[in-house]
Amino acid sequence: MTIVMRVIVLLALAATGCTAPAGAPVATGPGTLQAARKYLEGRWTLISFEVSPPNTAPIQLKGQGTLSYDAFGNLDMQIRVSDDRVADELARAGVPLTDGVISTTGRTAVDMQARTLTYFLEGQSQLVDNKNAAPLATSRPRYWVVEGNVLTLTVKGDDGRPLSVGRWQKAK
Repeated sequence: MTIVMRVIVLLALAATGCTAPAGAPVATGPGTLQAARKYLEGRWTLISFEVSPPNTAPIQLKGQGTLSYDAFGNLDMQIRVSDDRVADELARAGVPLTDGVISTTGRTAVDMQARTLTYFLEGQSQLVDNKNAAPLATSRPRYWVVEGNVLTLTVKGDDGRPLSVGRWQKAK
């Protein structure tokens, strides 16, 4: 089996949430995949969002946003950009907006060792060349950090520098 085929099989398994053979016990408790999914489950509100395209000044996004994550790994993210100038800067940086909204809907796979989320979005291919991908490209994993009820998602460039950093607070 070629490396490309192995990657496709692994992505397909991750997208369906397969983590153990049928009938195998699933690890539970702190630090497990189940605990991470349970933590992510629910509604989150945007605290801050910054996009740092290569060779340009960082773009501070002003607006409102929600992120919803369910028990099955389904994700819905909506960020409304309230400033037309910022929306234009984001569009030039390769961030897709529709009527001033960054919208993402699909499934996620959680990688506990790398502490990443990988998006599998509806109607979008995952196999994108990272060197030419936009700051929010689905081909780039989201590195996650949890501090209390704040979730920070960071997309990194090929050089390891942040391309975007979103901070979300768990809604009550």
